[in-house]
Amino acid sequence: MLLNELIDGMEVDQVLLVRESERRQRRGGGDYLRLQLGDRTGAVACMVWEELGEVEELACAGAAVRVRGRYTVHPRFGPQINLRGLEEPVPGSYVPEDLLDGPARTVEQMEGEVRELLATIQEPHLRRLLERVFGEDSELWAGYRVAPAAKYYHQAYRHGLLEHCLGVAQAVSAISATFPGIDRDVAVAGALLHDLGKLEAYTDDPQNIDLTDAGRLHGEIALGYYRIRRAIEEIDGFPADLAQALGHIILSHHGTLEHGSPVVPCTREATLVHMIDNLGGRLGSFDRLEKELAPGRRWSAFDRALGGGAFFADRLAVSEQAEIAGQPAPAREAA
Repeated sequence: MLLNELIDGMEVDQVLLVRESERRQRRGGGDYLRLQLGDRTGAVACMVWEELGEVEELACAGAAVRVRGRYTVHPRFGPQINLRGLEEPVPGSYVPEDLLDGPARTVEQMEGEVRELLATIQEPHLRRLLERVFGEDSELWAGYRVAPAAKYYHQAYRHGLLEHCLGVAQAVSAISATFPGIDRDVAVAGALLHDLGKLEAYTDDPQNIDLTDAGRLHGEIALGYYRIRRAIEEIDGFPADLAQALGHIILSHHGTLEHGSPVVPCTREATLVHMIDNLGGRLGSFDRLEKELAPGRRWSAFDRALGGGAFFADRLAVSEQAEIAGQPAPAREAA
């Protein structure tokens, strides 16, 4: 069964992916191990109290493990597995694709849409820059098409960066003509390039997405900005004002200083990219939460990225599912 199909009190004996493994200190002294286990539908916490050294070696981040225990939903801490056993899975006993999330569209489809968008750029210097980054033989493109968009909150999976940046660029392209004064070529180029620093900021292991040393020390905005600056400097005659406009989009796309941007958006194009980027990230959180939602549930738990729970009106409620199945609806608790 997938994680979003489990219900409170159900026995578990299945293979899950270790997303995180962290040794923590107990209040009364001693250590315990907190594991975050997951599949393509979500994640669940699991605490290990004994034989920590052996478990750490077996259940390192990115490893698949066979988990035996009981699935419970804590009223405060959410879903957990009360562990009874943890061991190495038997080869062939699970499907690796069931453990990893991924985009709704194929990579080939998204790549084709990127090529269509690139063909609409009229400014010759921007076209040359984008050809350097997105050319089929480009080292940058090889990384861009497989990198994740984030560690957790949205599109945190292989090809997630391509999916996210393409969606932002397509939305920017569509809305550019709605408002006067926007340089559409600059805005679309900035949308495609705004997260380029994530190629260096995140690890390339789809089973263990994490920040690299460079990502922690410099941040993805600085990494992306300097990579684009170097590429621009290799193009003869690249206009200084064009380089400035594009660089500003990358530097300001988080929107505020407290969110990591060294400057706030000060141009129409940078404002548009920031707004659409923020919208894409938030809607991506809805996709993540809906995948994790148990059957018959319309509300997610509190989500830090959204600042609240997410509601999915088109999902069947528990009572409606029971009615369709010809079973009595579960009794309501007395007030």
